Amino acid sequence: MVTISEQQQAFPMKKKQGSSQNNKWEDHYTRKARKENFPARSVYKLQEIQEKYRFIKKGDRILDLGCSPGSWLQYTATLVGPQGRIVGIDKKKVTLQLPSHVTVHTGDIFSIQSVMGQEEMIHPYDIVLSDMAPDTTGNKFVDAARSLALCEAAFDIARQHLKVGGSFVCKIFQGEDFKQFTDSIQKEFHKSKIYKPKSCRKASKEIYIIGIDKKQEEICPDTASGHP
Repeated sequence: MVTISEQQQAFPMKKKQGSSQNNKWEDHYTRKARKENFPARSVYKLQEIQEKYRFIKKGDRILDLGCSPGSWLQYTATLVGPQGRIVGIDKKKVTLQLPSHVTVHTGDIFSIQSVMGQEEMIHPYDIVLSDMAPDTTGNKFVDAARSLALCEAAFDIARQHLKVGGSFVCKIFQGEDFKQFTDSIQKEFHKSKIYKPKSCRKASKEIYIIGIDKKQEEICPDTASGHP
């Protein structure tokens, strides 16, 4: 198992100038990320999920939705190794230096067909990750609805591009439609989990839904035999 500390030399990153000690959001994980050369503390959320469920393996193909600023790309690049493949997409540009088996596209996941290359769309993925979050308004109902829209888009992409037996990880803000969405995940995967990493901020409403071992799509006998 590759640990965070083992990646410090592999992905050097310039330290940002200015004092972050005045940042009210700074905490142990923020300082740890800076020390270990990660652009965001969110890397430790994925690390906790990986250590608990061990779903990412050497050689895997991973699609990372909402990948900026790139911490998850950094972490997964070492997990899958050079024989693996990672494709990320985000509206915000990723400026990190990443290894050759990682490709990043700047664009909208709602227009993913026009953003990604043909090869990246044809071959299925072992893992689809989504750490996307909407711009928050302070209204928990609006924020939850916006989060759900992103999750549904990510889930739709996962259904189309995730191979049988693959896994899906999605961040969501809990709202009134939370159970309905988790039920949809349960129908698509043999195992589904709801997990809140310790590295999530205590006040945050975010939680992660994990689908493991995507089911084979059921084919109607009449359709399979060519009957309408």
